[in-house]
Amino acid sequence: MPDVIIPGPAGRLEGRYSPSETENAPIALILHAHPLGGGHMENPIVDMMYDTFRKRDFATLRFNFRGVGRSQGSYDQGLGELSDAATVLDWVQSYNQGASYCWVAGHSFGAWIGMQLLMRRPEIAGFVSIAPPTNMYDFTFLAPCPASGIIVHGGADKIVPPDDVERVMSKVRVQKGIEITRDVIPDANHLFSEHQEVLETRINTYLDGRLPYVEDERKALAARGRR
Repeated sequence: MPDVIIPGPAGRLEGRYSPSETENAPIALILHAHPLGGGHMENPIVDMMYDTFRKRDFATLRFNFRGVGRSQGSYDQGLGELSDAATVLDWVQSYNQGASYCWVAGHSFGAWIGMQLLMRRPEIAGFVSIAPPTNMYDFTFLAPCPASGIIVHGGADKIVPPDDVERVMSKVRVQKGIEITRDVIPDANHLFSEHQEVLETRINTYLDGRLPYVEDERKALAARGRR
């Protein structure tokens, strides 16, 4: 799991990269929570998601947004951070040019950035969004959502109330054949402090059921696009 330094739009970006041992393996990009709220790539939820995809033999990369850790630059209201994520995805794709597809996973602010990224990158076939901050940022850009994925939030989240997540996400339009799974973990807070094992289990259960069919889903969507 080597440390890497990636040239970014505002200077170097600090990351941690685990290459796959399988040719043409998929890519996973992991995004941390808000830079001004203590978010960084070593947060427990980010670490858990990184290990989850690494153990499934994805080429997996997590990194610090600009201004966090050894990453240069300063917080840019989400615009620069989205650019950071796109640049890092380009970097990992350059080392995995035969990758079959990509996934993006993010916590809180990172979930918001990840959802924006998937709207811009058709190679992203799935997402894991943990506690997306629907009460802080506009999610209407999901019009319609082009990839299936899972949204997990805590039933006792006082930062992003679960009712708000349900209200916003229940109205998101999706392309034909796309499904957004919503999962609430009772009594869990925004950081899933006492529920990280449960969170990990829920994510793995979803991936166990979804990953075997990703290639077929992408072929079906491509076929519909050609009509």
